[in-house]
Amino acid sequence: MNDESPTAILEAFPYTRYHPEARLITWHPRGVLDDLIADRIVDFIEFEERIAEAPFHRYTELDGLTEIRLKVGHAFQIAERRREEYRGEPVKSAFFSDWVIGMGIARMYATLMEGAPIEVRVFRSRKAAAKWLGVPEEILKPDF
Repeated sequence: MNDESPTAILEAFPYTRYHPEARLITWHPRGVLDDLIADRIVDFIEFEERIAEAPFHRYTELDGLTEIRLKVGHAFQIAERRREEYRGEPVKSAFFSDWVIGMGIARMYATLMEGAPIEVRVFRSRKAAAKWLGVPEEILKPDF
């Protein structure tokens, strides 16, 4: 995990929550999303996958970002890494954004993940994302 403990990663992502009752991790990033932050969240997810008792779904809300500096080639590398590394049961990963740039990045990732056991979908409605994930909409709202 790039020499970082799980505690350090959790401190780096104060807007990340695990909801065991829903088997769901939510992430509401703020500020700038760049290659380093993207790698660190993937490290965090992979760590959780290793220690979780059951597979879990994922929800990412991109509307809190002010800027995306993720290189296109790096997005390809992340998708390839996730396709190769994930070995669990099929899970869902929902992305929510009302921001055109966020939607574009999420849609590109969804396309790159087609056919993987991590099914990725992009939503402009938090309610629709909640329905697809099978969770109450309230659980997807930021709690900060």
